[in-house]
Amino acid sequence: MCEVIVKNILVTGSAGFIGFHLTLHLLQMGLKVTGVDALTDYYDVELKKKRLSILQEYSSYQHTTIRLEDKKKLLSVCEESQAEVIVHLAAQAGVRYSIDHPNEYLDTNITGTFNILECARITRVKHLLMASTSSVYGANTSLPFDESQHTDNPLTFYAATKKCGEIMAHSYSHLFELPITVFRFFTVYGPWGRPDMALFKFTQCILNGDPIDIYNGGEMYRDFTYVADLTQAIILLLERIPRRTLENDYDENASSVAPFRIVNIGNSEKVKLMDFIEAIEDSLHMKAKKNYLPMQQGDVPATWADCTLLKNLTGYQPQTHYSDGILEFVNWYREFYFHSI
Repeated sequence: MCEVIVKNILVTGSAGFIGFHLTLHLLQMGLKVTGVDALTDYYDVELKKKRLSILQEYSSYQHTTIRLEDKKKLLSVCEESQAEVIVHLAAQAGVRYSIDHPNEYLDTNITGTFNILECARITRVKHLLMASTSSVYGANTSLPFDESQHTDNPLTFYAATKKCGEIMAHSYSHLFELPITVFRFFTVYGPWGRPDMALFKFTQCILNGDPIDIYNGGEMYRDFTYVADLTQAIILLLERIPRRTLENDYDENASSVAPFRIVNIGNSEKVKLMDFIEAIEDSLHMKAKKNYLPMQQGDVPATWADCTLLKNLTGYQPQTHYSDGILEFVNWYREFYFHSI
């Protein structure tokens, strides 16, 4: 665990998959954390409540159930928390869900993020860190993806809303000298994961004897990032506060007009989907029934992160092998859902 000077942090989406892991890590480090989460029913609320109950075992954790769209209440929580840093992870997730439910993404990912920016501006936090996604790389075909590439061709409305958050953040950083770091996540997985994610669905289907859906004939590649590696990277970035780049004053990948930076967080390894599935089968000691389907609307054949900037900034490189991370998830899944090992 790294030592940080910041002692008081506000985390949005604290009962979500990534937010839970980050908040728990921060609490274990002895920090004070204020958590904000709407506990929406996009997926099993009981799973979110169980995560929350673990966090609430710590006296240094304070929770508020609130939607980010409620600006007045959100500002009140931010002011009362006296947080030095905000880590904004709350979002309406899911690439395909955004095709049929775009309004939910507009409300949470754009209006909610705008409200967080306003709260950060008003309370003058030392550093605002915000989650984005590898989906913003959209139609780019040059791999691996690096932060300097253009991201003006999103393929889903989800990606468009996250790109909008990046742009809004840069404008606030410029206008109000607000230090902001945006991190782009690459296919995060691990224990306590979301039921709509591939690893969760594959594990559930295999154990139940149901077929798993495999798109594009299995010719899919992803940069799978283990959640513990991701949270470690975020913590290391807490105090790598960006500053405006001035003449003869270099701050790697920071904007020349704002204290703003974008950082990829991935495992820097392109893994074939079929190899990922084989590792799940090995962990379960069961074979999957496979249902091969064409490419899904809005999907991309491959993602792969160039994490040179992350390593240069923090000295850290996520490195958990996907087979090890899958085994950790499978062990958690069996324990949580009372399957026999």
